[in-house]
Amino acid sequence: MSRQPSEAEVERRYRAMRAAMGDAGLDALVVCGSEYTGFGGGVRYMSGFRIVHRYSYVVVPLEGEPMAVFPSEARYVGEHGDGFVHEQVFADRPGEWMANHLSAAGARRVGVYGLDYIMCVRDYRALHASTLEIIGFDDEFDLVRAVRSQEELAMVRETMAINESGFWAVQSVFGQPGVTQADLMAEAEATFMRAGCGRQTMDMVLWGNHGSATPEFRIPEHGTPVAPDDLLLYSLEVAGPSGYWVEFTRPLSKGSLSDDTKLLLEAYAEYSELVPKALRAGESAHDAHRTCSQPFRSRGLQLGHVTGHSIGMTMIEHPRIGDGVEVELLEDMIISMHPHVISQDGSSCMYMQDTWRIAQGEAELLSLVPMKVFDGTERP
Repeated sequence: MSRQPSEAEVERRYRAMRAAMGDAGLDALVVCGSEYTGFGGGVRYMSGFRIVHRYSYVVVPLEGEPMAVFPSEARYVGEHGDGFVHEQVFADRPGEWMANHLSAAGARRVGVYGLDYIMCVRDYRALHASTLEIIGFDDEFDLVRAVRSQEELAMVRETMAINESGFWAVQSVFGQPGVTQADLMAEAEATFMRAGCGRQTMDMVLWGNHGSATPEFRIPEHGTPVAPDDLLLYSLEVAGPSGYWVEFTRPLSKGSLSDDTKLLLEAYAEYSELVPKALRAGESAHDAHRTCSQPFRSRGLQLGHVTGHSIGMTMIEHPRIGDGVEVELLEDMIISMHPHVISQDGSSCMYMQDTWRIAQGEAELLSLVPMKVFDGTERP
């Protein structure tokens, strides 16, 4: 059974979400979720249901009781009693059912969280073909849940401790004779499974030879033993029993580092000094990005994707920490920062992930692991 929030926490979520719905003039909200890793968080946030297979929805009227809606074939692919939304519907075509139900209830303007990336196409077609006015509500939904309660913060910290334990499990076997990339990842995954993460992991590796890692994220290789001068960047992205995600990465190498890697690390060291001051309550996500990316831009280095993003029950939430995102950072937002920094010629990269809590002063770094290259001799 997954860990569920308190009754007070559930009431807080619904009260805040309905206030945002009222501000947007919505009669109802449809929250989408799918089994794609990290995309089930909206449904879990609003219902407590943990998607094991396929997809599901939560229908939230502005007034009245919410309901969970499942495709009929998904009746036995999740623990339907493991949640806090008690009214459940199993429909052959959930989109048609929701369109008819909402229309019959008098709804006219309906928001959808997950309209762009998550909703099943056949269900979108049914809603679009109805008389309902369908409104994208992704950013608004994420901003409602972006500021974490004290109960949520405790859950985030629990996941961070689990993620760190996975990193140290990798460290415990790194450098052993004949060990492969897959062997190392298996140590982390075994740790995460035992801690209750289940399938809520998205773990990848960047790697390369001669003290340099290439920019592509990959599935760990299982055939070739790790060489002493390989550089490995394990991206450990997990959600603990509560469903809250955190991200963490530190580089591993037992050999000499390339000149490109040394330059990237030099820029990262400067970046690490700027982050806690940039992620300050009252600053904008745009300004935080410009401050944090300055050490990389000043050296002519490339950035592979956004500097960071809000993270919660969905792996990537709004706001992003990037150019043009003028969202104000608020105390107790949780932000994953992970500049994917690439050399000028595109041949090598550096990538470290950390999870932060926004505070009135400097941001709080949730990990206790130093930002450095590890060689396998270190222990917690």
